[in-house]
Amino acid sequence: MGPRTLLLILFLLSWSGPLRGQQHHLVEYMERRLAALEERLAQCQDQSSRHAAELRDFKNKMLPLLEVAEKEREALRTEADTISGRVDRLEREVDYLETQNPALPCVEVDEKVTGGPGAKGKGRRNEKYDMVTDCGYTISQVRSMKILKRFGGPAGLWTKDPLGPAEKIYVLDGTQNDTAFVFPRLRDFTLAMAARKASRVRVPFPWVGTGQLVYGGFLYYARRPPGGPGGGGELENTLQLIKFHLANRTVVDSSVFPAEGLIPPYGLTADTYIDLAADEEGLWAVYATREDDRHLCLAKLDPQTLDTEQQWDTPCPRENAEAAFVICGTLYVVYNTRPASRARIQCSFDASGTLTPERAALPYFPRRYGAHASLRYNPRERQLYAWDDGYQIVYKLEMRKKEEEV
Repeated sequence: MGPRTLLLILFLLSWSGPLRGQQHHLVEYMERRLAALEERLAQCQDQSSRHAAELRDFKNKMLPLLEVAEKEREALRTEADTISGRVDRLEREVDYLETQNPALPCVEVDEKVTGGPGAKGKGRRNEKYDMVTDCGYTISQVRSMKILKRFGGPAGLWTKDPLGPAEKIYVLDGTQNDTAFVFPRLRDFTLAMAARKASRVRVPFPWVGTGQLVYGGFLYYARRPPGGPGGGGELENTLQLIKFHLANRTVVDSSVFPAEGLIPPYGLTADTYIDLAADEEGLWAVYATREDDRHLCLAKLDPQTLDTEQQWDTPCPRENAEAAFVICGTLYVVYNTRPASRARIQCSFDASGTLTPERAALPYFPRRYGAHASLRYNPRERQLYAWDDGYQIVYKLEMRKKEEEV
């Protein structure tokens, strides 16, 4: 062993004492830390055990309450189903009783009929209408109602083209507007963001009221010309009918409606002056004039030329009328009250004379939200498309032969 090695050994031996002292302090520090950790772990375990015991106690207390609540919920559900069934039966019984009670007569005694003061001939020819089809059905009852959604304002129109694509939906919102929404399918219309799925068709002149009609690829609507109803001038009491091609987006024809002194035909729908309708026979118009401001008039129109083929003075009152539609040449007028309640078909007029008032059913409409702003009959589906305070509704109709007794 050399002198250098001996010196190194002596040096290490001289430092071994302090190192052993530091190691001892380090061990004591680690032991204290471990003891503190063990104490905290013991406390956490005690708290966890206490919380677990509290949760068990809470669960034991809640389980009986949940069982009682479930039994009460089932009892309430059963009771609600029972009440719903009773209400449905009551409504059917009320409907039956209402249909058995005769409605108020549509025909009113008039001075013109009795020959009293102010008697004046109307100058209209009320000839019987010659049917061009073999359609001989009338309404038996409104079988069901389906509320699809809420779109637009309180007044508007939605419909299908009875001669066009079976799926396409047309929506005309408002009583004075110039843009129609066209939906490719009913499913697209029922979506939450329906307007994004629709194409927009803008007409050159705004329509008036909710009397528009889509028929054979054309939009028929009434336009207020300068000086039309409410505007003053020579055309104060006239309206112009527009025939608009939906595909080409052009006006194909127009005609001033041949009736003077036009007033709203429906007492509860003040914005509509001419209500256009379509059925198995073609195109019709419902209107009223100051000459007889208490009753509705009906006209048969030529869809090609907009010429008026025939006109009738109906016995159906304007008062409390809200909408109307035509089926197989018969006008059905829907009445309501203000404020709105349950609507009812309370007057019908068969232009052909086949359906007599005694054989005409006068059904009520199901419960709904408000008042009909428009009703459109689809002869292909035998359904009514209704606009009810912004809600779009479909009514399914049950039909019968006109010759059958009610």
